[in-house]
Amino acid sequence: MSTRDRDAEGRARNARPRDGLGRPLPYGTDGVERQPEGIVRTPAQTLAEAQRLLDDGKPFHAHEVFEDAWKSTTGPDRELWRGLAQLAVGLTHAARGNNVGAASLLERGAGNIEPFRSEPPHGVDVAGLQEWARSLAEEAKQRARVTPSVPRLTC
Repeated sequence: MSTRDRDAEGRARNARPRDGLGRPLPYGTDGVERQPEGIVRTPAQTLAEAQRLLDDGKPFHAHEVFEDAWKSTTGPDRELWRGLAQLAVGLTHAARGNNVGAASLLERGAGNIEPFRSEPPHGVDVAGLQEWARSLAEEAKQRARVTPSVPRLTC
């Protein structure tokens, strides 16, 4: 049986380096610096950090920032952060070429932020994010439906 990577508290943590889209790389490879886990930020800090990471092409890392907010919030905003994390994971899947996963997470995230549409908290453009997510999900579904042609191996 292999030994699992553990953090200082003994929780299982994958210590392998990751690329910019969060894919594990071989041990010893230079990867992209990971987001520290368990950081408690204000909503404004969460949104600013996640936006910076998205702008840098790191949606997986933005998802980790939203996940921290989701896990550290007990109030009504908890589902907002979870939905935003799902949108970031959906974007990660799209960037990785996983169209089925992208469509699923984008639709789920758009649905989970729906309760915040009428009174968006923290300046979040809920309606705009839903429109973007559903449009990208539809594009991903269309790409997933394309059946590649099969080459003829003989004449």
